[in-house]
Amino acid sequence: MKNRITPIAVLAIMAFMSACSPRYTPFTQRLYDEHRWSEDELKRIQFYLSNDLVLRRELGGTNVQIVSGEIKVRDGRKVEEIFIRQGTPGVFLFSPKENRFAISFESGATNNRYLMFGPSARLNDRFALLGAEWDRQGGTVTYDGQQYQVDASGALAGLLVNLKRARQVEVNSRVVGGRKVR
Repeated sequence: MKNRITPIAVLAIMAFMSACSPRYTPFTQRLYDEHRWSEDELKRIQFYLSNDLVLRRELGGTNVQIVSGEIKVRDGRKVEEIFIRQGTPGVFLFSPKENRFAISFESGATNNRYLMFGPSARLNDRFALLGAEWDRQGGTVTYDGQQYQVDASGALAGLLVNLKRARQVEVNSRVVGGRKVR
């Protein structure tokens, strides 16, 4: 008899592997309202980006500062691009106002390298990328004090969490042994 893996064994292995991998859930306004996490608790939650995101800005003039991206030449112009891949982990930095999260995806970065997320009614109150001047072609976001263009698919980029681990953040329990009179 040959050593072959049967289709049933392959399915069993795949089921086992998928059970071990984390399941990411969109971070929504409802989830946030249910748990009422404080800013300190939010800083302990690992966030993830739901979609690939490309930030672009045209470089011009003699005083060109490059943040952390890649320089490309398009139509004779220098363009900086910053890629943030789907699944990239990010951390909560602060909340400038209610329901707005500053999330940083760069390790060792200054605290200016963040993107803003907030609930989007169009996306069932999922926390999505916030920007200015959104239209069918894209929008404008601020990153490290600079204005970047994001294409229309960037409007769909949102925050994900490992819900099992995020729920563990709010557990703060201890057992008290009591106190006796001496």
